[in-house]
Amino acid sequence: MQDTLRIGTLVRGGEAVQVIPQIVEHGFESFQLNFWQTTGGINLVETAARIRELAAEHNFVISAVGIYGNPLGGNPESEDTLAGWTQLIEHAHLFGTDIIGGFTGRLPGSSIDESLPRFAEVFGELSKRAADKGLRIAFENCAMGGSWQKGDWNIAHNPTAWEKMFNAVTADNLGLEWEPAHQHTALIDPIPQLRKWVDKIFHVHGKDSTIAWDIVKEYGIHGPKPYVWDRTPGFGDTNWTDIITILRQGGYQGTIDIEGWHDPVYRDELEMTGQVHALNYLKHCRGGSMISNPVV
Repeated sequence: MQDTLRIGTLVRGGEAVQVIPQIVEHGFESFQLNFWQTTGGINLVETAARIRELAAEHNFVISAVGIYGNPLGGNPESEDTLAGWTQLIEHAHLFGTDIIGGFTGRLPGSSIDESLPRFAEVFGELSKRAADKGLRIAFENCAMGGSWQKGDWNIAHNPTAWEKMFNAVTADNLGLEWEPAHQHTALIDPIPQLRKWVDKIFHVHGKDSTIAWDIVKEYGIHGPKPYVWDRTPGFGDTNWTDIITILRQGGYQGTIDIEGWHDPVYRDELEMTGQVHALNYLKHCRGGSMISNPVV
């Protein structure tokens, strides 16, 4: 019996057909396929057909497909990202998923408030297109180096911004692609936030962080020394047992997909060592393998 809360990892969309067969035997139960700024001319129909064959053979699911860029910028790169959103909305069903993840984008160098009208224009239309196909859109909560006042990539990194976004586009199929690491970076406690926002969380990224509170207390967050590091789950500060408990209590039916390639220790030749540790750690936090109840 398969647990309804699967644990998986992220894979680049253009590499998925080659990479998934090499790592699936480690026990990954789901995969999110990601594209950076553009789908890059990849034949999505052929890729999806091969992924479906692999999924049937190895009993995994594609949890989401994602396009990460700025669709609001009004430049050629933004147009490529916007086209990628449309392409993934048209092809998501071929991968067996109903979730498209990504950044909201923002007006480059502008504030969140200044970017909201363009967000409402673009995602008002995309949300309708997605809803017509039974799809959901999930915005990652990554600041990408931006703040409330200015940035180049994403406005969906602060709970006040979420309130403004979901008021600007009142679509039930708009939600969050959430992870605790981005909140830690902003010194936000992710646990009460998760409890408050769980109904709007469509997808979860498995990425953690470590906060060096001694550095924060001595140098602050704008000093010469880093105060926070991204970590693979199992090596950071987050209580993932609490996270999974809150997700289950909230009726979450999605996956937790590890976002690797960020840990400063488990990287390079140790990348998959860290990811497989995170996979097994997160399975432990959810209660281990699914065990059938006795039949009477």
